[in-house]
Amino acid sequence: MENYFKKETFYNIGQDLFKNLEKDEDLTIALSGEETNYVRFNGAKVRQSLNVIQGDFIMTLNSKNKTASLRVGFADCKEEGQYERNLNRLKDGLKELRVETSTLPEDPYLVPTENHGHYEKEHVGSLPSTNKLMENILGANQEIDLVGVYSGGRLLRANLNSKGQKQWFSTINFLVDFSLYDKNHNAVKEQYGGANWNQEAFSQQIKLAKKQLELMAKPKIKVPRGHYKTYFGPAAVHEILGMMSWGAVSGSSWKKGESALGQLADGTKKLSPKFSLQENFELGLCPPFNERGEISKEKLSIISNGNLETFLISSKTAQEYNLEDNGASQYEGLRSPSILPGDLKEEDILKSIGTGLYLSNLHYLNWSDQRGGRMTGMTRFACFWVENGELVAPIEDLRFDESLYKFFGENLIDLTQFTETFPETGSYQNKGIGGSKVPGMIVKDFAFTL
Repeated sequence: MENYFKKETFYNIGQDLFKNLEKDEDLTIALSGEETNYVRFNGAKVRQSLNVIQGDFIMTLNSKNKTASLRVGFADCKEEGQYERNLNRLKDGLKELRVETSTLPEDPYLVPTENHGHYEKEHVGSLPSTNKLMENILGANQEIDLVGVYSGGRLLRANLNSKGQKQWFSTINFLVDFSLYDKNHNAVKEQYGGANWNQEAFSQQIKLAKKQLELMAKPKIKVPRGHYKTYFGPAAVHEILGMMSWGAVSGSSWKKGESALGQLADGTKKLSPKFSLQENFELGLCPPFNERGEISKEKLSIISNGNLETFLISSKTAQEYNLEDNGASQYEGLRSPSILPGDLKEEDILKSIGTGLYLSNLHYLNWSDQRGGRMTGMTRFACFWVENGELVAPIEDLRFDESLYKFFGENLIDLTQFTETFPETGSYQNKGIGGSKVPGMIVKDFAFTL
């Protein structure tokens, strides 16, 4: 990515643009960029391959207690004359923002532009060439219907403002989002991601998926509605954790009385001392600075041993409710969360279940009672009935409806010693940045309603 997005070029464009500001104007320029290889495959054969190189500027103008933002496409600075082209695009954007702010009312909660400091970090990874990766992924799996998408490469986020702020972050990561199908269209879905390719780890994941696919050929068991001891694989925990960004960890939601963690905050409900959640920017999945350039701690404890440490509080929420911000994004969602592991060994999972359910994946998650912390969703793909510590057969789809105060609280038996990393899969407009690192977990008396 250095060939296309150079730190010095970005800094210089910003300084040249800031010379055009008028009195009482402050400007922030954020840059997002990617150089990503996408490969789609099915039948264990490559069907489509694409290399995406793109970037965007987000300009935010503060003028006379008014603010407006604009997205401007980045022009590749490798080619002659493109520096001036980018600068001229931004100058035109500045004119548009002046026109827009002139029509807006004053914002009583406007966050002033400040210099939040200098930050630079480039995380390096280890990825073989795309051709070599496809050989590693597909070569030994020609006998099965292996379907999925590989995405990998370098992601960039950077930030400048007219107060002197300079920030730059880049990282390398990859994700193989894949499924195995048998002749009866049964499927097992898995993900393998991170920053450093490990062929042995990927091969072990394929091996486990193949064993599960063999079990999927058995007739499905219809499990009656009820409460069961249940194991959630890391992919399922990742889905549950994603719901925490929908009105659970937000400081604004808390102050509006809408947070799913509100009862934890006021002390009327508790979580298990085995449960700890943090924003962990040391994972290298995304930068600790947000769209304004406000910098969070590299590790920000949200829940520690079941106790609420903080909500995610943006500067705007802090100003509105007289709180102290902690570098959260304006959305106040989790960007790089990790759930700390527990003591459950991988080889002891089935024995620990005894009789109950083994869930690899979940989908269609939503709050059934957000303020009460109740969540609903469905099982998906490789989910099994377990008896006497043995996988017996796949199950028909189940819907659950359960309180986080139970599955992260009184009913949490343990979390696994191992964790898995799930880079962000979104690619709307550009490849998303961030992700999570989570263990599996085992819960007693989990409620299934349909």
